[in-house]
Amino acid sequence: MEVFSAYSHAIASLVIFTVIILFLSPFSALAKAGKGLAPGATPDQDYSDKAYRLNRAYLNGTETLPAYLTVTVAAILLGASPFWVNLLASVALVSRIVMLVIHMRGIGKPHSGLRSVFYVIGWACMVLMGVMALVAAI
Repeated sequence: MEVFSAYSHAIASLVIFTVIILFLSPFSALAKAGKGLAPGATPDQDYSDKAYRLNRAYLNGTETLPAYLTVTVAAILLGASPFWVNLLASVALVSRIVMLVIHMRGIGKPHSGLRSVFYVIGWACMVLMGVMALVAAI
């Protein structure tokens, strides 16, 4: 649809992040199965364990995806500035990808460091898109 073409980067970012999370799902399941865990079980909280980190990366993505989809789609449907929606959605996507890579590679500390920085960047982009959507709605 032509009306949404101005938001092509934002829409593509939604699809890319969703596909990444869908792609992580079976790898997380296989890593847990390799440890003998039942479906739905969570590996022990050991950041040195690759299965734990992969599962946390997957779960973190699934926890974030609904908010990311909601604020981005709301901003698009309410006609917020395409430039800012595309920019913020793209930066949020990049920050989420970097955060997932950091998680899976076990870079940094379990509770702070680069992963937290990229989390906050993505979170801030989503908050700004949410505010933009609310302003456009009023």
